[in-house]
This record gives sequence, C-alpha cells and structure tokens, in this order.
Amino acid sequence: MQTRNLMRLTGAEVELPRGGIKKKTQILSKNVHTGLPNPFTGAVKCSLIVGDYLYFHYGCDGQDDRGWGCGYRTIQTMASWLCHNWSPIQDKHRPPPSLLEIQQALVSMGDKPDSFSCSKEWIGTFEASLVLDYFYDVPCKLVHVRGGGAELEQVAVEGLHQHFEKHGSPVMMGGDRDNSSKGILGVCTGDKESYLLVLDPHYYGCELENMELQRRAWVAWKKVSSLDHSSFYNLCMPQTAKNKHKLND
Repeated sequence: MQTRNLMRLTGAEVELPRGGIKKKTQILSKNVHTGLPNPFTGAVKCSLIVGDYLYFHYGCDGQDDRGWGCGYRTIQTMASWLCHNWSPIQDKHRPPPSLLEIQQALVSMGDKPDSFSCSKEWIGTFEASLVLDYFYDVPCKLVHVRGGGAELEQVAVEGLHQHFEKHGSPVMMGGDRDNSSKGILGVCTGDKESYLLVLDPHYYGCELENMELQRRAWVAWKKVSSLDHSSFYNLCMPQTAKNKHKLND
C-alpha cells in the first residue's frame, strides 16, 4: 500500500517529514532566478519559465541525499511549479512528492523492483516523466540529443525556446558522462552562441537568499558550449499548455 507523507504548501512554506519522526515547517527559496541579468546585452532571443516554483536541493527536507538525490530534487522543483501553475481535473493541490513517495510510485507502476524503495539509487529524465504523469497526470516530451556542443546547440536550443514560449514549465536535463541532474529555467540565444539558465539541485546547507544562491552559481546562465561534448543529453519537458493556470496560494 502506498504511503503518502503529509505536506503543506502555503506560499513558500512546505511542511516536510524530518527523520521520519516529527514534522518541521521549512521555508524553501522561491523563484531563485529572479533578478539574474541576461547573459547578453542588446537584441537577443530569451525564453524563460513562467510562474512560481520552489528550489528543492540536497537535504532540504532533512534527508541527506548527497550523491544520489539530484534527480529527485529536480522532480520536486518541477512538481512545485505544477502546484502553483497547473490546473488538473483532480487533486490539484497535491504537494511535491517526497523522495520515498517517488520511489514507491516507480515500484507501484512496475518500473522498478521492490528493492528500489528506500534505496539510494539515482533516477533520470525517463523516471521524471513517469513520476509527473503518475502524480499530476502531466504528459512529458522526452528529447534525446546524441552529443553536447554543436548538436546540443542545434537540436535542443530551439526546442527549449519553443517549450518555454508554449508551456512555460521547468525542464529536467541529464546525460551519461555528465550525469548530474539539472533544472533548466530558460534559454538565451545571441548571434553566435546560446546560454541555458541552469538550476543546480546539488546545493547542501541552510536556505540562502536568492542573491547569494546566484552569487554562488547554484542558479546561473551557462554556455551551451561549456557542457560535456562527449556526453549525450536527455530533456524532460512537461506538456502543460492546455491546463496552465495560476492557482491561488
């Protein structure tokens, strides 16, 4: 039987289980890219996330998931966007699932064996698509790019522009050699190169002000050309255009 932890979203407040014994109301950083200047000056094409989200990262609920939980945290960030902006038919205020709930969902749908629950196994964009569909009935488009560098610039960048302009939802990105999960919040293209607005879930520590997160580059514009040229990349793009709607907190 699937266990659901009790969580409450009130603005930027999330009630999460801590240590499985008691609950703690924790403030998570909200819209952490706000105020970050574009990487170019002058006439460029920039497409960004539309709507509110919360920044989930290593240890933000008291569980030390360093080394394996980055994909889960990116899913939670994407789910927080859905909580604020998605208007499904049922259960529209369903909060972001916990790490254990994500694992149990993947087991219950037959994607993972029973031993996956309570494990420290990482997950990627494919699992993200399953989880978002399972909890929120949101279909996702998966895009595979065979290599970084020029192919990523040609294939992914325009697809990301189209995604943010149509759907406005955050995107999950991962690869093989570059297997660190990333949230993508925007894309900016100039005459010669493009940048991705990357939200890094690998931060571990107390909650920081948005400006400090930006200063430490936990959310930052990164050149597409700086990504690993020898790694393939996968993108998970939630298809939210039909039911995108700002919910009242």
